[in-house]
Amino acid sequence: MSEEFEAVLGAIGPRLRELRRRSGATLAALSETTGIPVSTLSRLESGHRKPGLELLLPLARAYQLPLDDLVGAPASGDPRVYPRPFTRNGMTVVPLSRNPGGLQAFKQILPAGPDDPDPDPRSHEGYHWLYVLSGRLRLVLGDRDIVLSVGEVAEFDTHLPHWFGNAEPRPVEFLSILGPQGERFHIRARYRPS
Repeated sequence: MSEEFEAVLGAIGPRLRELRRRSGATLAALSETTGIPVSTLSRLESGHRKPGLELLLPLARAYQLPLDDLVGAPASGDPRVYPRPFTRNGMTVVPLSRNPGGLQAFKQILPAGPDDPDPDPRSHEGYHWLYVLSGRLRLVLGDRDIVLSVGEVAEFDTHLPHWFGNAEPRPVEFLSILGPQGERFHIRARYRPS
């Protein structure tokens, strides 16, 4: 086996663990979704079991990821991302990146309709950036209730309880970048004299 192939195989376990943690699923819940025993999932994540297609295909379906992204296959030379939209809690989510362990970018679309009058903010590991493309986004962040308009940006540590929804009765579209805890968004520019 080539070193590159061994490296991909060796990284699958930690990648699977990170995907499960980011999704907030327990081993038991993932087992129920995929039909894979908890003990097998645990051995896959710890690297004590080599993954085969009979295990990877149900996991790819559960995480709604292409198999190449699930295993972290080397790039084919094609830089395009082929997003596969999915719906979560009524919101359409379009993945814009292929990096399960690092920064992940999404376009998110909240449908038209009334906002939840009683939001339930949640917290989790990570750091989040939002950029509003159209409509107005309501962001509940800790004890603050903020409305973001087109072109506005918010960034926050996701340990702070947060929730977002529509601030008006038409769809709202925004870009969302999620990063691991401690990750910060940096913009670097060099001055070039004209």
